[in-house]
Amino acid sequence: MNLTKAQIDELLATLQARFEQHPHRHQGIAWSQVRARLDANPQSLRSLHEMERTGGEPDVIGQDPQSGLFIFCDCSAESPGGRRSLCYDRAGLESRKENRPTGCATEMATQMGIALLTEAEYRALQLLGRFDAKTSSWIETPMEIRRLGGALFCDCRYDSVFLYHNGAQSYYAARGFRGSLRV
Repeated sequence: MNLTKAQIDELLATLQARFEQHPHRHQGIAWSQVRARLDANPQSLRSLHEMERTGGEPDVIGQDPQSGLFIFCDCSAESPGGRRSLCYDRAGLESRKENRPTGCATEMATQMGIALLTEAEYRALQLLGRFDAKTSSWIETPMEIRRLGGALFCDCRYDSVFLYHNGAQSYYAARGFRGSLRV
């Protein structure tokens, strides 16, 4: 999907306003640096638009020290509303005999051009604010756990991050996924 100039302008204005509203998420990074990188990588705007459209409220949360890429992450207070009620992956979805949800987190992330957060990334995000106090988010699950049918998710309760497991075929109205994008 190609974005119109109006959609791009609106997205950039939204991202800049959010960036300026939450300086603690990206100390030492200037919006002009981020904007220059976005201008040089216009394909990233489609992914950021999808993150925004599905309720993720993406914002810059840092810069990769090795590659220099800026890291955008879903910073919505709760797991993005447009990405909930999903099984973890295609195998989990296919294993459901009835009451199948409309999709799965890993495929939706791939279609959006983003990556599910790892446990470490999820824990780092929690240092920047309060996220998933009422919802939970699927996270990248190691293959050894997936081979056994499980998948991992996290939430934050009692000022602590909790890591849990569920069958990959499970889905709940209050569980979605958060993603990241490096630009």
